[in-house]
Amino acid sequence: MDALLLSTALVALAEIGDKTQLLAFVLAARFRRPWTIIAGILVATLVNHALAAALGAWLTSQVPPQVMRWAVGGAFLAMAAWTLIPDQLDDGDAARTGLGVFGTTVVAFFLAEMGDKTQIATVALAAQYAVLLPVVAGTTLGMMIANVPAVLVGERLAHRLPMLAVRRVAALLFALLGVAVLLG
Repeated sequence: MDALLLSTALVALAEIGDKTQLLAFVLAARFRRPWTIIAGILVATLVNHALAAALGAWLTSQVPPQVMRWAVGGAFLAMAAWTLIPDQLDDGDAARTGLGVFGTTVVAFFLAEMGDKTQIATVALAAQYAVLLPVVAGTTLGMMIANVPAVLVGERLAHRLPMLAVRRVAALLFALLGVAVLLG
């Protein structure tokens, strides 16, 4: 249960203001098909985070526990610093692919998540907890908590959130988790 709750909280906070949330705003404004976009986000996130969690689990089987502890702790500390840097959406991130609204959303979100802080967090959480299902469920739920309102409410919501405070809380959680992992 800890893996599910922590994964949900970390990713939901880290995702606020992230490029994928900005992508959700753009897709919602462009296509005006919120439920199709939400379904695409869910599918892309499940696939992306399942692969990331599998990588985290594989790493724990290949890397000695002491090395893994330092790598995971360091990754969480790096994510704490990264979370403080606001994301910006590249113009090419929301380009129409000819796949329809659902396909465009799946491809755009999957690619936007590659190497993103929430994907790296999923790898680290899976390595830390060694339980894939709660980590994937939690990180996916965190993504949906952050992105569904972005799709449904659009930019009006983004301007009302205290982005700096949200980024600082997320960074603090990542830093605390990193220190806890390093201390064993």
